[in-house]
Amino acid sequence: DILVDGKVCDCDAVVTCQVGDPVPLQVKLTNWSKHSVGPFALTMMPYQDYQNGVHNYDLQDAITFVGSNTFHIDTVKPTKDSVYFGSLLFLYTGDFYLNIKFHEDNCSRELPLSWLCLPSVHIRATEPVA
Repeated sequence: DILVDGKVCDCDAVVTCQVGDPVPLQVKLTNWSKHSVGPFALTMMPYQDYQNGVHNYDLQDAITFVGSNTFHIDTVKPTKDSVYFGSLLFLYTGDFYLNIKFHEDNCSRELPLSWLCLPSVHIRATEPVA
């Protein structure tokens, strides 16, 4: 589950926020399997989609994270969940997307890391209301 500014995100909906206001993010990973899973790393990467196949991930002048954009998840037991909180601060107006990935965080494996990507979250940063 993904919550942006306290609202559950649907991949078809656009979340609107204001430039200069921190936007709280919450990502909850629920383990519905019969076995414990982990360790994982949760990474959140903002980008702009230019609608021509180009994604711009070089946004350090437009967006900043309050805290970290990567979280370590040790183990999630069956039927339990793990919740992670962060915040984004938009410095300019525009349409942005948030790419959220879970990947295995185990360096002792010889196989490539596996990834679980959630649908991108669409966030529209608007001018503050005066």
